[in-house]
Amino acid sequence: MDYIVDAQKLSKTFTGSSGTVHALADIDLQIEPGEFVSLIGPSGCGKSTLLRLIGDLLAPSSGTLSVNGKDPHRARVDGDYGIAFQKATLLDWRTVRRNVELPLELAGVPAEERRSRADELLQMVNLAEFADHYPWQLSGGMQQRVAIARALGQRPPLLLMDEPFGALDEMTRESMQQELMRIWRDTGTTVVFVTHSIPEAVFLSTRVVVMSARPGRITHRITVDLPQPRDFEVRESPRFFELITEVREALRQREVTV
Repeated sequence: MDYIVDAQKLSKTFTGSSGTVHALADIDLQIEPGEFVSLIGPSGCGKSTLLRLIGDLLAPSSGTLSVNGKDPHRARVDGDYGIAFQKATLLDWRTVRRNVELPLELAGVPAEERRSRADELLQMVNLAEFADHYPWQLSGGMQQRVAIARALGQRPPLLLMDEPFGALDEMTRESMQQELMRIWRDTGTTVVFVTHSIPEAVFLSTRVVVMSARPGRITHRITVDLPQPRDFEVRESPRFFELITEVREALRQREVTV
């Protein structure tokens, strides 16, 4: 099997003037093409660190890691993934369209092709009519949709998302979750998603990966068997609440189960 992400015995240690911090220990994680995997665990357990290792923003201290069959640096150079963070980090002096065009511009894509691709992506995230607006003219949820469109600019097989909806109000957050589900289905992109929200992880994912307190280890892998496509009615189903309970209990347990 060719995995989009294949981590084996992956560990990360930070050493500084205040001492040594063991952030991750012995992470074994394989993610198949088309999966939507959420990482959840207590604050400081290394969820974001793991995401940054996959995204070549940090280097592992030990173990092996491949992304789309390559080392993470090669995958980054080849544009094999896009990243969306909690803050949209858009450039206020560029229009919405030109923000979406930015990674394509940096990759040397011709102007006409950049514009066409940006317009296609803005249509996908239902923001076509705001292409010539500036980020400061948009709501927080709209800005995050622009950030997602930008991350998908080069049609990456993998999308990394670090609590992208954490700063949104509850109603906007649920609406954005619905939008992300639609985009995931439409594009077929594999998603690795960091969240602190159990309901969010259950609603979005095909699989929830539960991590322990630092040093972060994977303690449980929970398959989410809710029907697709998922709508707001899924949130009221008995199985949804059963899975929430299963994830919550996994977070409370100390023993490692696989």
